[in-house]
Amino acid sequence: MSHKFQYKYDELFNPTLAALHGLGGSGSIAEMEDKIATLLNLREEEVNDTHRGNLSKFNYRLAWARNYLKRYGLIDNSSRGIWALTEKGLQTTSVDKEAVKKAVKAETKKDSLNKNQSITPTDLLDDADENEELQEFTWQEEIINELQTISPSSFERLCQRLLRELGFQNVEVTGQSNDGGIDGKGVLRLGGVLSFNVIFQAKRYRGAVSPSVVRDFRGAMIGRADKGLIITTGTFTREAKKESIRDGAPPIDLVDGHDLAEKLKELRLGVDVELVEKVSIKQGWFKAL
Repeated sequence: MSHKFQYKYDELFNPTLAALHGLGGSGSIAEMEDKIATLLNLREEEVNDTHRGNLSKFNYRLAWARNYLKRYGLIDNSSRGIWALTEKGLQTTSVDKEAVKKAVKAETKKDSLNKNQSITPTDLLDDADENEELQEFTWQEEIINELQTISPSSFERLCQRLLRELGFQNVEVTGQSNDGGIDGKGVLRLGGVLSFNVIFQAKRYRGAVSPSVVRDFRGAMIGRADKGLIITTGTFTREAKKESIRDGAPPIDLVDGHDLAEKLKELRLGVDVELVEKVSIKQGWFKAL
């Protein structure tokens, strides 16, 4: 039996809606993906079937499903990356995938004509495009690709800088070999009152981090620190995520490549963000003079 991810993006419209309804109307991408994997009874191998770089086919096609449902008016997302059902979405439990695609493609064509732009195959995601592959990389993928070209020691220093920017104190890169994967440590102070000793592991990695990595790191953390943090340019398997919050064991916080890219953007570390000024003329204002 094949363990490759078989669902096309349009076959994920209704599972995405079902996941958000099941989550109470809103959720993070990670929560939605976990819910959808459960709804579809996906195996670990299917969830981790690689598309390109740091994305699995599961991640990638779900992103397209969200894009279509957003443009269809059923879901929306906040600047903090939380997706939620719109008022229309709350009243909708299932859709006809062909109707959604037809409406979104018509809107794309209309927008392009209004802007006097040509339409590319990726704008329409035509069924003729095998596996609905995109040609362009997202900015998150560009950051991850850059990070995967630097040396492990450079990545450790980046993690050190990141934690400092996030408010950690006394952040050191220890680089101790055969020490359960501990690459560094720091102190997180909350409100100037509470302090937590934190150890971290920096994995400049392609692919998914396994649960054994989380277990070994937890073993190294116990008795040495209050909190543990694993930062990777890759992803974490579903089993690794479950292991990080397993009942009866100290939780381990996980930062994957896309979370890392978002933080680097937020802190403007190696990322420039240009805000484009849009000028709109209020014709009614002049007529009222």
